[in-house]
Amino acid sequence: MVGTMTTSAVRVIHNYVNGEYTETHGGRSFAKMNPATGEVLADVDEADQQLVDHAVMSARRALDNGWANTPVRERAALLRRAADRIEERFEEFVAAEIADTGKPITQARELDVARALINFRTFADVAAAAGQESFLTDLAGGRQALNYAIRKPLGVVAVIVPWNLPLLLLTWKVAPALACGNAVVVKPSEETPSTAALLAEVLEEVGLPAGVYNVVHGFGADSAGEFLTTHPGIDGVTFTGSSATGSHVMKSVAQRVRPVSFELGGKNAAIVFDDVDIDEALNGLTKSVFANTGQVCLCTERVYVQRNVFDEIAAGLVERAETLRLGNPTDESTTTGPLISQAHRAKVVGYFALAEQSGARTLTGGGIPDLGPDLAGGSWVEPTLWTGLSNADRVVREEIFGPVAALIPFDTEEEAIGLANDTQYGLAAAVWTNDLRRGHRVAQRMRVGISWVNTWFTRELRSPFGGVGLSGIGREGGDSSLHFYTQPTNVCVQL
Repeated sequence: MVGTMTTSAVRVIHNYVNGEYTETHGGRSFAKMNPATGEVLADVDEADQQLVDHAVMSARRALDNGWANTPVRERAALLRRAADRIEERFEEFVAAEIADTGKPITQARELDVARALINFRTFADVAAAAGQESFLTDLAGGRQALNYAIRKPLGVVAVIVPWNLPLLLLTWKVAPALACGNAVVVKPSEETPSTAALLAEVLEEVGLPAGVYNVVHGFGADSAGEFLTTHPGIDGVTFTGSSATGSHVMKSVAQRVRPVSFELGGKNAAIVFDDVDIDEALNGLTKSVFANTGQVCLCTERVYVQRNVFDEIAAGLVERAETLRLGNPTDESTTTGPLISQAHRAKVVGYFALAEQSGARTLTGGGIPDLGPDLAGGSWVEPTLWTGLSNADRVVREEIFGPVAALIPFDTEEEAIGLANDTQYGLAAAVWTNDLRRGHRVAQRMRVGISWVNTWFTRELRSPFGGVGLSGIGREGGDSSLHFYTQPTNVCVQL
């Protein structure tokens, strides 16, 4: 991999600025651990303030030197070439994603890297097909004026992505930003630096001008994240991560009144009605609770089940949880990987104890599995389900971000809606019912950004995506992405 080298089996990952892999001026670095084994995977250069400044200024020069004025058809063609090149290097991206996250190889192939291709191709099409608003305005004396809007690139965009779906969310933001003519400075999570560095190689190979895509590695406070979000040369910030970090970033950006797009945490609900197809609901819940070891902002942590099917749903979900296979991420039969780090595991295990203190009954899981000596150093936890909790308990109110869910019974539709909406978050919800009228009715009353009926994680990339409350601000996807990554100028011509 360009920009990395091997020293005693430990790679070194450099920052990427102005088309070059660059070492940090101060010489600081940090270790990246393999979450499946606990072994050191890489040594990552930490960007200091000087290097972040260099990245922002390089992005500005790239805009001024013509990238912002490149015809959209040429930018779209470049995105399509990038998708083709990722496809050619598909297994390299899969290996990098597995090493960083520990997720199973089947998920890395079928979701993470596959979506990277789709993101580039979708936003190439969206940008190429986009039109402009225009209006004829009647004036006094029979005259008219033509008003039309032209959309210009937002400018230099800070792209801050999390560790749970690092390549998927990186390309979800970078693809529309580049399609709209922006230059970006990417700050990947310190836990998952590899695919952002690998994407730099691909974009260089397909001819992206130097400075349009930059990567700086590091942490948040007093590191690359803070240096980037407080930089006066940044024109906007797109961020996916925790609600607490999003609030901090928003305060930093507010001083310079820059636009933000935040997709933050979730404490998502599923509502299961008694007229549901039981197997269909159980298959969907198994995915929504346990996918990516529960480390997806859209995962379900609250499951409300109508009382007369509660026992059947609970028993079925326990049965499916206990068939999940934890193990070596490169094994095709593995379904469930580790948590991202020992620190995150400590947080999740802390909620195991809190659930017991709150009077929960643990139906399955609730501990740390023994997976043998090769994986003993990894950040593993058991898929876990509870009953006996209520919306008043912290375990039901706070985002855990692990393979866990509380199952809570309800009697009426109104009660279920009230329980699901009783949260400070508002990212996603899922409604399981065979009554189509009820499905529409309940889904529309969810205070969330996306509301599924009889499915989960089905995405249309041209539709708006985001959350309400502590789950975020703004929308991306399709035209919503084009609107965030551009600024309109209205031109008024009297005819």
